Amino acid sequence: MGLLFSLPAATGSIAIAPSPEPGLGDLPESCVASVLGHLEPMQICQLAKLNRAFRGASSADFVWESKLPVNYEDLIGRVFENDASFCKGLCKRDIYARLCRANSFNGGSKKVWLDKRTANICMSVSSNGLAITGIDDRRYWSRIPTEESRFASFAYLQQIWWFEVDGEIEFPFPAGSYSIFFRLQLGRAHKRFGRRVCNSEHVHGWDKKPVRFQLSTSDGQQATKQCYLKEQGKWIHYHAGDFVVSSSCKSIKVKYSMTQIDCTHTKGGLCVDSVQILPAEFKGRLQHF
Repeated sequence: MGLLFSLPAATGSIAIAPSPEPGLGDLPESCVASVLGHLEPMQICQLAKLNRAFRGASSADFVWESKLPVNYEDLIGRVFENDASFCKGLCKRDIYARLCRANSFNGGSKKVWLDKRTANICMSVSSNGLAITGIDDRRYWSRIPTEESRFASFAYLQQIWWFEVDGEIEFPFPAGSYSIFFRLQLGRAHKRFGRRVCNSEHVHGWDKKPVRFQLSTSDGQQATKQCYLKEQGKWIHYHAGDFVVSSSCKSIKVKYSMTQIDCTHTKGGLCVDSVQILPAEFKGRLQHF
């Protein structure tokens, strides 16, 4: 018996392998999902690449439902009102991804999307979705195709006495603070030998009187601003004002306008691209819109 027990030690022919240490791949998916629920959407997508456990946990519905706006079902009903099967068969992650696209509605005159990093609502209203005085008279206005607009065209003013642009939207914005901007450019840009060139021959009248920007909401909020249009050759976001949505449970109607109705002089050479409705904290990111 002594020989039997001493033989392995003497010869060294039998070795006991150490037990492997647990790694990230051994974590239960439910635990991983609980951690992912506290991260931002972009961080979740990055961690999903680590291993199978993280990839599976990143698909959990409760992780992505916490990232969606609280009234996301109302948003879906408003934007995809003609597509009753939109959510059929989609998990919350896929719904989030779909809402992060620029989704068109109102006949393509408006687009809405979730910001990928913050899940905040962003909206853009094309010039086709605005009421522009004289827009059907080719003596004053024309529609110009372009690659510089998310709507592939803008309204170009050659010359007019009474300048007025109005718009409104009734929408279930999630609770928060929002800013409205008019995206405008003095002068008409085009390509020449592959380079961007701006034609300013029609630009006049904007230095004589300021443009008035106004907004009002169905719950009584109002804002008014005035400024001169000066800088030519590039798209500028002119701030019309801010409004606050206090509840995500109902829609709010917002009206916005820009006017220069002093008929003592004409004005022209202005490109009207769109109106942007963005979270107020996005003011420093306007170049992305």
